[in-house]
Amino acid sequence: MSWINRLLGRRPRAAQGAQSGPVFSVAPLAAPSRDETGGKKAGAASQFPRFQSTAGDQLSTRLTDRFAATRIKLRSAFTPSQPITDRRMFAGRIDVLTTLIRSLEDQRVHVIIYGERGIGKTSLVHVLTQAAQDARYIVVYCSCGAGSNFDEIFRAVAADIPLLFHSGFAPTAEQAERGGSLADLLPAGPLSPRLVADLFAKLTGTRVLVVLDEFDVCESPEFRRNIAELIKNLSDRSIRTQLVIAGVAADLTQLVEHIPSIRRNIFALQVPKMTAAEISHLVENGEEISGVAFDRAALDFIVFVANGSPYLASLLSHHAGLAALDKARTKVSVEDVSLAVDQALAEFRGRISKHSQAQIDQAAKSGVRHVLGVMAGAALFNNGRFDGRDVDALYPSAATAANFKSTVEELATKRILLEFSEDEFGKGYRFSEESVLPYLWILAAQKRFLESRKPAPAAAAEKPAAEKVADKAADKIAEKTSDKAAAKDEPAAPAPRAAARQG
Repeated sequence: MSWINRLLGRRPRAAQGAQSGPVFSVAPLAAPSRDETGGKKAGAASQFPRFQSTAGDQLSTRLTDRFAATRIKLRSAFTPSQPITDRRMFAGRIDVLTTLIRSLEDQRVHVIIYGERGIGKTSLVHVLTQAAQDARYIVVYCSCGAGSNFDEIFRAVAADIPLLFHSGFAPTAEQAERGGSLADLLPAGPLSPRLVADLFAKLTGTRVLVVLDEFDVCESPEFRRNIAELIKNLSDRSIRTQLVIAGVAADLTQLVEHIPSIRRNIFALQVPKMTAAEISHLVENGEEISGVAFDRAALDFIVFVANGSPYLASLLSHHAGLAALDKARTKVSVEDVSLAVDQALAEFRGRISKHSQAQIDQAAKSGVRHVLGVMAGAALFNNGRFDGRDVDALYPSAATAANFKSTVEELATKRILLEFSEDEFGKGYRFSEESVLPYLWILAAQKRFLESRKPAPAAAAEKPAAEKVADKAADKIAEKTSDKAAAKDEPAAPAPRAAARQG
């Protein structure tokens, strides 16, 4: 029976009760010790888990942990589940931010920011809005939802624009002095793009940025059409209001409909993955704020596994820093990062369906999981997609590439972790679940990085041929950024071929 057939079949009865491959094991809690009279020792109560700080971010008076203050700083330094709002933590992307500011200020165009999930779009938007507020722009931030509609969004926008900036009202007018807003001038009926543009045309003495974040979440085609029409109205009349739109998308047309009619009125930016230098800068910013230091090998490890993702870099740095503090250290080592990777893998695995988990575990037994992990790294910032060109770029041997393409074809045909993807760029492949990509890549990257630190004979011993080839491909991925980083003595990070053909 081939390994692919085993993937499709059931596991033997003896193995069905076994736990399906947790990434790391957790030791069972020891039973509370008792003294000679049978009572619990007094110290048992002090071992009960407690919060380290209060809801007001103050240290708990009941704790004697000398690193408690450092823990609080670490949480603020690395926030993987939240966007960057503190400019001190904004790493790299200075050229990108400069380009966005010049597009808004010099070209007076509307801006669309798009890219993969976790690439840092919302953080970029927050820092951009802070720069605009410093220049005394009125900035109205709106996070779109599935049911967002044009009327709701722009009534909220109008409510945040003071009436004193309306050309029809003097600053000393009664309505302006009472703190009125443009929303006071809106009719009771539904708003149209033309009506909103007419209202904004009366603005004077200021400029307004309307930020529509999470734009991809909105399900209404009518909302998207209205936004495109508003952009055209605002641009054609040189109105002092500009839109900044951000969302997850593989290309521009996925995010905004009717692009041809407004193409000359917008500047579109696909947020790129971060370079090795930028990921290093992100970690170094966290070091300065938290007081936790990462040794060189630990930093290399984070940069390698992050693969250009600020989310992964922040997640690993956060967990690794806490792991070091748990051991009464403020210096993070490779072992701490390895524990952080294990914890991240557990989190991603929890987001994967049981069906895919079983397929991943079976693929590990055949040696194919590691190979798929390398391709997941290539697809991570390519909308989850890869094709034959990605395989050829990573596997220079025609025979090896052909063999892997055949395996991928069979996997996609039987819908084992992969499925076919057909678009204007031709035939390709997509991972069946979004969370499968980072999980497979992190597994492969961790394995490759740790093995690279072992003596050469030990690292190569008894390894399947498929894994040896995949290791070379992973090294080739890393070399793409290590060559650029070498001049500055920066750690290497994997840089799978970016989706230059997108957009």
